[in-house]
Amino acid sequence: MKKTLLIIIILFCYIPAAWSFGNGAEPVKGKWLSIEHSQSKPNTWLIFRKDVNLAVAPASLTARIAVDSKYWLWINDRMVVFEGGLKRGPARHATYYDEVEIAPYLTSGDNTIAVLVWHFGRNGFSHANSGVAGLWFEAIAGGVELVSDGSWTGTVYDAYQDTEAPYPNYRLPESNIRFDARLELAGWNKKSFTGHIHGTLLIDEIKDTSVGQLVKRPIPLWKDYGLTEYTAVRKSVGGDTLFCRLPYNCHVTPYLKVKAAEGAVIGMHTDLYISGNSPNVRAEYVTRNGEQEYESPGWMNGNEVWYVIPKGVEVVEVKYRETGYNAEFVTPFRCNDPFYTELWKRAARTLYVTMRDTYMDCPDRERAQWWGDEVNELGETFYALTPSSHQLALKGIHELANWQRADGVIFSPVPAGNWNRELPLQMLAAVGWYGFYTQYYYSADSSYIPVIYDGLKKYLHEVWRTDADGLPIVRHGEWSWGDWGEHIDLDVLTSAWYYLALKAEQAFARQLGKDEEADAVGLMMKKIAEIFDTRFWTGAAYRSPAHKGVTDDRAQAMAVVSGLASADKYPALLKVLKKEYHASPYMEKYVLEALFLMNEPAFALERMKARYENMLSYAAYTTLFEGWDIHSGTINHAWSGGPLTLLSQKVCGVEPTSPGFRTFRVAPQLGFLTEASTTIASVSGEISVSVSQKGQKMKVKVKVPEGVTAEVVFPKGKAVEVGAGEHTLER
Repeated sequence: MKKTLLIIIILFCYIPAAWSFGNGAEPVKGKWLSIEHSQSKPNTWLIFRKDVNLAVAPASLTARIAVDSKYWLWINDRMVVFEGGLKRGPARHATYYDEVEIAPYLTSGDNTIAVLVWHFGRNGFSHANSGVAGLWFEAIAGGVELVSDGSWTGTVYDAYQDTEAPYPNYRLPESNIRFDARLELAGWNKKSFTGHIHGTLLIDEIKDTSVGQLVKRPIPLWKDYGLTEYTAVRKSVGGDTLFCRLPYNCHVTPYLKVKAAEGAVIGMHTDLYISGNSPNVRAEYVTRNGEQEYESPGWMNGNEVWYVIPKGVEVVEVKYRETGYNAEFVTPFRCNDPFYTELWKRAARTLYVTMRDTYMDCPDRERAQWWGDEVNELGETFYALTPSSHQLALKGIHELANWQRADGVIFSPVPAGNWNRELPLQMLAAVGWYGFYTQYYYSADSSYIPVIYDGLKKYLHEVWRTDADGLPIVRHGEWSWGDWGEHIDLDVLTSAWYYLALKAEQAFARQLGKDEEADAVGLMMKKIAEIFDTRFWTGAAYRSPAHKGVTDDRAQAMAVVSGLASADKYPALLKVLKKEYHASPYMEKYVLEALFLMNEPAFALERMKARYENMLSYAAYTTLFEGWDIHSGTINHAWSGGPLTLLSQKVCGVEPTSPGFRTFRVAPQLGFLTEASTTIASVSGEISVSVSQKGQKMKVKVKVPEGVTAEVVFPKGKAVEVGAGEHTLER
């Protein structure tokens, strides 16, 4: 019993104090509202209203809003939030709440607040169902007190229904959305509404519900681009389907205006409805008599939206609304070869379409926070987006720590609804140098380090074990996975990933003043480095004695990027990497990075083109695929974007030399390119770099933010330090 209680306390304490509601200082006055006849079954939709008279409209008023799972908010007939809420599960017994500034929407006199709530009602990858459909609302300031209580009215909104099969696959907590306009409660969210809505059901205090602790939303509300015309609309041969082209793969909600008799069923889905051999989300609209308009609220993604129109329905207008993570793109990477410019662009689009509630592997089949994908994504973010994007990885780091199992195992995807299996090498990547440490070093945000440190240490030293020589013993977890594909040398990969995880742990220990622990980790790293060649080096490549396949290109790459391979091995390793092509797009990032570290930029670019040219040959697509072939998974997969990082970081050569780019290095590796440029929106200010070379001459233009210094390193080793301002250097 004591052991169980201790585990519960530990898990509870993982929830960051800065995120918990009011840090325990403010009372929670709002009640959890539901509807008496709501059974909280999957795909339940609820509506709530509150009419209030204010003597004076407040100058500022922040509403705190929690639901399981999503909500839409109107105040005085104006849309305030289009899709609020986050998939549930900052920890096992916790729910996110939003903060929304509502004062600009309020007036003196009568006001109407209206909320539409969508309860997913089932678990999924990265969503944990609370089992309770409802709303919590609280806005208190300056003499105004608006809280969810018995004065609100609400009902189950029966116009929202399930479709018939096929349904979204088991990974998705979302259901298909069918709206029957014959049951529409017209104007329910407007001040002028005069219909009758029942009272609500109060479910005691928020802490007494299965919703659990409230945790403040740590990422921005979505960016809403508004309703927009499609770039092109064409009809099928029979005329029953409209194929509506989007400018790029994005998150959209489809809109229509039609004239019809009642009972016609209009289908809506994207060209990626069947993606990765699985059905994803779709929508239906059942017409009433006359002219009518409708926007399906649940987002879907793709390159086209398809409207299946029954006979007798006249289409007046179709549009779409794009929503997405609230960050801006930087000026994209460019170079004299359009292939690499386009590759960077598609990688950036892939990154953005796999960002929302969490980083995702893909936005259609799974929407799941797999951490192998997230490690690549968070690295790309620093070279593609403005700093508000950094918060998504920080959210993921806290979730990974909060969901750590009692036995010390860390697993993903989380938040965990119907998954709790460990992929050991993905977890080593997550907690290590390319995951947790890169997030700190590039963002300069160390706030999470003391929160996650003890759990990280437990995972690396109690879950993982080393053999008599000090090398990590391969763990298969619940899914023994090193990469997609064949010829995976798991022993070599395990040693390299574990070494990089220890490297991150040692750096964190130093930051926290735990020098003895850092020294002990350093000794472990030294033992691994001393035995690594003895165990795995054959004279021509790195291979473990147990590996029976052909030599693994991934293993050679990880030996280089971990620092375990010395420079004298590079000529032999280059021969292997020129011959072996087994890595998936996920691990290819590290193969290419190894080539840049070996000072082989020309071949790195050559291999990059050879690997990605098939993907880029599909001109209709704006994103990168899960596998090298279009038929090998989804066509918008997060782990494929590694070249984005490398083109900015290695080709243009821009890397921080202190946290948050307070100092940085520009060491271009153009290979056979003659010019390249990139921009970084760092937390220290905007950095821009333009590089050109002609013969043996290289020119570097660099813009350095105020308070920042840079070191420009030319290929022959000449280094020049510059301060704030715009500089042109030539050697």
